[in-house]
Amino acid sequence: MNSKTHPHATPIPLSRAARRERGNGLRKDCPRGAHSEIILGQGSRDAVELIEHSNGGRVEELLPVRFGRMSESAFAFFRGTANVQAHDLKGTPSSGIIVQCCGDCHLMNFGGFATPERKLAFDINDFDETFPAPFEWDVKRLAASFVVAGRWLQFDAQACRDAARNLVAEYRENVARYAEMPVLEVWYSQVTTDVLLEEFANDEVFSKRLKKATNKAQQNTSERVFHKLTTKENGRFRIVDQPPLLYHVDPSQYDMEHELPPFFEAYRETLPADRRALFDRFRLEDFAYKVVGVGSVGTYCFIGLFMADDDDPLFLQVKQARASVLEGLAGPPHCAHNGERIVAGQRLMQSASDIFLGWSRGTRGRDFFVRQLRDMKVAPDFTGYTPRLLNSYAAMCGHTLARAHSKAGDAATIAGYLGGGSSFDTAIAKYAVRYADQVETDFAAFQTAIRSGRLPIDTMPQELEAALR
Repeated sequence: MNSKTHPHATPIPLSRAARRERGNGLRKDCPRGAHSEIILGQGSRDAVELIEHSNGGRVEELLPVRFGRMSESAFAFFRGTANVQAHDLKGTPSSGIIVQCCGDCHLMNFGGFATPERKLAFDINDFDETFPAPFEWDVKRLAASFVVAGRWLQFDAQACRDAARNLVAEYRENVARYAEMPVLEVWYSQVTTDVLLEEFANDEVFSKRLKKATNKAQQNTSERVFHKLTTKENGRFRIVDQPPLLYHVDPSQYDMEHELPPFFEAYRETLPADRRALFDRFRLEDFAYKVVGVGSVGTYCFIGLFMADDDDPLFLQVKQARASVLEGLAGPPHCAHNGERIVAGQRLMQSASDIFLGWSRGTRGRDFFVRQLRDMKVAPDFTGYTPRLLNSYAAMCGHTLARAHSKAGDAATIAGYLGGGSSFDTAIAKYAVRYADQVETDFAAFQTAIRSGRLPIDTMPQELEAALR
């Protein structure tokens, strides 16, 4: 990583009070209320053209699947267009406070997963676009996602605005709290389900959903899904094809005997010594293509089945690492390998990261990062959500993003800029509502492009759609 462009390249003043004062002083050049004023920082643009530009390097045959997923709703469209909002954020008012950002910080990119100690943590769980950028870029995308999602859930305007405002207030208050904590205490802090159950003890409905999600996560491990995803043929375990979601590609795409071992050997070298020793206990058994996400559809993604014994599996996800959507907008590249960029950003922002997190480069020059496919992972489920539940989830995400930014940046400077009042909360809530309006305009243009044949679409059977989510 190039230290000249890393957010910590400039030495942080030792005095917490001095850093707070510096943050306070930044309001002169960028008043907190200014964040509501400019929605399209680079002026008019063609959203469909930006989407087409983002297709470069994707698997062309899967683009209709991507467009089909995005065509379901304005919310699905928003999830698949991180590059569009990144383009729009460039040139908007900026505090100048740079942190390691998620880059695609929307409410579906938070969820539960296992820490190395096998606790269930709640955290950001998608870092494909992570990049050093102004802290408010993450806050703005996350707040906008709550308004777009609220409209998708058919909540009224007040409920949508309240969710965005509650999110930002929770972010601001927790940044202030982290700013007063010792650095090591911030670094080791985690938002576990136990913490959340205590925090939302008075919200019986939300607590019940958290407990249900925790129980579901316990079932979501390699060991639990092994027999659902595999079969045994000629004495060897094989991943079961589930096209178009999961399937074996043509053997000409890769040579399992000669091409994959060097890939995983290079990946192995990115692991700490103790994890290398653990990885060495497994052997590669099978490898298949997997369609993932909404924005990621069309990128190269595989799952590898590794076995230590006949009843001892490990599933690893090998996902293509493309250039961040923030690259060139927030600054120049700072990593020669995009897999390393993702891994470094994830380790910096998350409270605890997958023990098998690493990176490698394929023989065709594509960058990849590697992580466990299933490790008590659970995604948010908005079925039956009410405005009150959305508010509680917004608070949870606001707290979590505050912890991530405080670990990856300087909480005292951010807290000094935000202050103790609600000016920033109100400004971002206004921005979120206005940007949600823009998303709906862009979605209408996207639908027009589909109807005209400019963007071909394809859909999947419902059971595969559910699995993809």
